[in-house]
Amino acid sequence: EVQLVESGGGLVQPGGSLRLSCATSGFTFAGYAMNWVRQAPGKGLEWVSAISWNGGSTYYAESVNGRFTISRDNAKNTLYMQMTSLLSEDTAVYYCARDPTTTVAARPDSWGQGTQVTVSS
Repeated sequence: EVQLVESGGGLVQPGGSLRLSCATSGFTFAGYAMNWVRQAPGKGLEWVSAISWNGGSTYYAESVNGRFTISRDNAKNTLYMQMTSLLSEDTAVYYCARDPTTTVAARPDSWGQGTQVTVSS
């Protein structure tokens, strides 16, 4: 069974930082590209970032480019998102999601349960 479990969310002040993690199991993590997708209150899903199977290619939404960094540790079957210079508009539930391919497709076929990030003073 494919499992994706996010952690690291919480309440942070504007300008602060957080590091999200996504622990995976039930599949060969190194064989898949991975994504972070978020959903702000009352809004639809927004793709945030993606990384290829070996970390060689990374992609970011314009809204987070330069502030967020996606990475992965294939030895630990874990995906990360380092978030800096956080803004109130970054408040959302953040989901880890698996692509069905080694290269980034941004068409996830498996999702975690999400972790809440709230940016507020």
